[in-house]
Order: sequence, then structure tokens, then C-alpha cells
Amino acid sequence: MVTHLTEEISPSVWYGWGDPARAKPLGPGALEFLRSTLGLASVAPVHPPVDLAEVRVGPASLRETVLAELRAITGAEHVAIDATERILHAGGKSTPDLLRRRAGDALDAPDAVIFPGTAEEVREILAVCVERKLAVVTFGGGTSVVGGVEPLRGGFDGIITLDMRRMNRLLHLDPLSRTASFEAGIRGPAIEAALAPHGLTLGHFPQSHQEATLGGYVATRSSGQSSTGYGRSDELVKSAHLETPMGPFDAGSLAPGTAAGPKLLDVVVGSEGTLGVITSATLKVSPAPAEKVYGAWSFPSFAAGTEALRQLRHHGVRGDMPHVCRLSDTDETASTFKLGGWKTGALSRYLSVRGQKTPTLALFVWEGPAPQIRARRRRSARILRRAGGVPLGSLPGKSWEHGRFSGPYLRDELLTRGVYVETLETAATWSRLEETYRTVRQSILDALGEHGAAAFVQTHISHVYPDGASLYFTFLSGLEKDGLAQNARVKDAASRAIVAAGATITHHHAVGVDHAPYLNAEIGDLGITILTSIKNALDPEGIMNPGKLIPKQPSVPTTHPTTLADTKERP
Repeated sequence: MVTHLTEEISPSVWYGWGDPARAKPLGPGALEFLRSTLGLASVAPVHPPVDLAEVRVGPASLRETVLAELRAITGAEHVAIDATERILHAGGKSTPDLLRRRAGDALDAPDAVIFPGTAEEVREILAVCVERKLAVVTFGGGTSVVGGVEPLRGGFDGIITLDMRRMNRLLHLDPLSRTASFEAGIRGPAIEAALAPHGLTLGHFPQSHQEATLGGYVATRSSGQSSTGYGRSDELVKSAHLETPMGPFDAGSLAPGTAAGPKLLDVVVGSEGTLGVITSATLKVSPAPAEKVYGAWSFPSFAAGTEALRQLRHHGVRGDMPHVCRLSDTDETASTFKLGGWKTGALSRYLSVRGQKTPTLALFVWEGPAPQIRARRRRSARILRRAGGVPLGSLPGKSWEHGRFSGPYLRDELLTRGVYVETLETAATWSRLEETYRTVRQSILDALGEHGAAAFVQTHISHVYPDGASLYFTFLSGLEKDGLAQNARVKDAASRAIVAAGATITHHHAVGVDHAPYLNAEIGDLGITILTSIKNALDPEGIMNPGKLIPKQPSVPTTHPTTLADTKERP
């Protein structure tokens, strides 16, 4: 089975997120909330992006003979050297990426953008790049928020970006085994559209769902908003095909289980384009849900809500966990109620009577056959109620799902209004979660407040595991004159706090450029050596996505026990 998809690619703005037609302006209440919370004199739109014609693009360095070789592989119409395409591929969607482009800086744009149509074309392109000493960045949806697709030249004679959008086919579907094989350039909505006629779903819905691609999911070990139910991308992928500078590499097995040595699939999953180009992958799929049921609960504190989620995961019947499981802290709950148009007075009185003066909001979505959902929801309700929860009905969950993909659009308007906004995420064990939440949050507040500015930090848990949970931080402040320095200061402070707490440096945003300096604290110097050795085996010239994932040298030591020996008393 090969299904050709004529996917409509939404128009994308060069300075921001996704399709501008989907963006919604902030209302007067939201603007006043921001102004008063951040202590800003004004939130007028005084920082618009420059016009596209004003964006500075560096000179392209590819010789005509090299361009001719690339055109001979894909066809001339699939090799772009115009300024607009180069600007659109000048980075991802991190705040530094957007700050630079909004200010008119695309000087690091790739020399050319190539749109391959087959794995064989990718293989031939890589051969040319090795011979001509050209760096290669693989580009799916371009949604990286950690510098994962920045076109860093790494000392090479030039750099090209491979845009995978033409490789967007469903290759094979096995409904009995519930697996599906796709080309890597297929986007989230097209995946679901291809599976829907067969009553199936991938169930992977990250916030970048509308833009991100399957190859990006696999390359970054992404998590979707329903991953508590369906699993993370690294749990879904069965096999992957990688085109490397040393040749094709098929990793993984379609067998239900294997003991055939170390799991080489994990060399590909999470490799972030540094080893080769993922051209296709086979993943587990699930029956599309017959029904969805929404629930919302309030808890007296973030700690109480966290404990409720732990009890739900540990003491509930296996399979009872909601597919979506989110818990907001007090600040995020307050902003949700305020900005969502809730009748906060009546709600506050209702919760105050029940001993919840500073509530935290939990949202749940159960999916599956209706009789099963009812039973699962009843059993979950008993655990949540014993943990101090107060039910709030289904409306908050439905409201969240309605706007689940709209969050990134808000950043564009906030930056235009002089508001700095950024996110970061981590995960920790239940025993370390509270400390991680407290110390990382405080580190962000301290770093933002260094110049006397007010700051706002909100946090939520969005993925729950048997041994712990994720933490997702969103923080805002007035945009300083040097926004890039502001961002670097805050991200470094938060990352060091994450390392000190013994949490992971990234739960689902990947490593990219931003997190590479802190990776050795998680995997150790020997781990870096192993990664470097794998890269040398598959990409000996180092052309694949230079500067990402693997740090040049260890720079941030760990401050928590990482081995059994570290935990023992020493004389």
C-alpha cells in the first residue's frame, strides 16, 4: 500500500508561528492582566517585525557547479536559492530564532533549500555534500524551540537545508498488527487523515501538531498531549530508515519482541538530524476512540494535586489513567480562569467554601468505548475525591481541547507588544518533583528580576508516569533591550537549577543548541564519548546538523548522585 497525499501546507509567517489566519488577538481583559501583572506602563504593539524586504540575508556561497549537481538529483524546481525560502528556513521557532528574524537578521540562512522526493534522492544529495564539504540541516515542520534546525555552518564551505515536505506518503498499513509506515515529511493532521478511514489513530498530538512532521517526532523523542494514554513517540516507533553519509541504515524490528543485542533503534530516535536523515518510520497505531469524556477537578494546592496524580497512577486500576492528564499550578490556574472568561467570583466562592482559596486545576480526557470510560472515570473519581479534589464538570476540559494548539500564536502578539515569553520543560521522579518545581521556578523569577522587572511564571504537569511526571514552565516579563541576552540568562539559570535538582534537561523539546551544554550532567562524559563515536561512524565528516545535540566539551557538571558509587559514604 502506498497512499499519495496531496497535503495542503498552511501558509507560514517568516517571523512567527504557523498560519497567521489562525491567530487570535488578545482581548482588553487579557492585555490589562498582562500590564498589571508585569508592571508595564503599556502593552501597545510597538515592536512589530520588520518588513520581509528588510530582512538581511547573507550571501549564498554555493558555486553554480554544485547547484547543478543538486538540480540534477531532484529537478531544478526543487532547489530554491531565493531569499524568501532561505529566510523561511533560517531557524526554528525558539524565542531567539524569532527575535533575530523579527529584527531583520537572517544572516545565517542556508545557501539553498532542497526538497527531496525519495530516500534515494536524499542519499545522492548527502554524497554530494560529503564531496563538496557542505553542512546539512534536515527540516520537517521547522517547529524546534531549542535551536534544533539553526543552519550552523560548522566551518564547512556551505550549508543546505533539506525540506522533507514532498515525502509525505502513507507507505503501508497493517491493521491486524496495528502498525503504519509513513514517509518522514508527513505532518500531524495528514497522519490522522490517512488513518481515519481505517478507524485508527496515531494518538500523537503535541502542541506543534498542525506543523510538525513524523520525522520530527522521531528525531526529537517528542511527547503528545495524549501521551499518558497513547505513549510518547519513542514508545510508538517500531523501526526507522535513516540515510547517512555512510549509507542507508535500517534500525528497529517489526517483531513484537527481540533479544538481538542492544536496541539500535535508539541510535536513530532522538538523534536530531546529527547522524543522518530519517526518511521513513513504522509506528504503532491505535483504534480511534469511540467517545471522549472530559473532566476537571480542583485541588487546594499544587502539591495536593500532584499527590492526587501520583495516587491515580499508582493505585488506580491499570488502564484507568486518562489519555490526557494535566495539572496547573496556582498561577496558571488563576490566569486560566481570568483569561478564559470564567465567572471567577462565583467560582472562587464555590471553592473557598470547600477549603480551596488558592486552587489548582486538573484537566482530564478519557477515550475509548463509552461503557469502559464510565467505569474508568468512576474509579478515578473515587481516588481524586479522597485526595481532596473537587469536581468542576466537563467544560474546562472541552475549553482546553478547543484551544490546545493555539498557544504558540500568542507569543507572536506578546513579542509585538514588548512582552518576553518563553517556555521550558523537564521531568523528575515523584520524590524530586516538588523540589524541582520550587527551585526551577525560583531560578526563573530571580533571573528575570535581575534588572528589577516584574515576572510571571506558571507551570503545569502534562505527562504522568509510574515513577514521576513532567513539569512545563511558561514565563513572562517585559522584553529587555537585548532580548537575546535576557533569554540566554534566564534559560541558563533554569537549566542549571534543573541539573542541580537531578531532573532531565529536556522532557520533550529535545536538546538542540540550547540544552547541549548541560547534556553531560545527564549522561556523563563517557556518554558524550559514546554519542561522538556513533556520529563518527555514521557521519565521519561531521556534515549532519553541526552544533546540535553533542556538546563540544562538557561544561556543566552534575551536582547530584549519578551512580551507585556516588551515593556511598567515602572516608
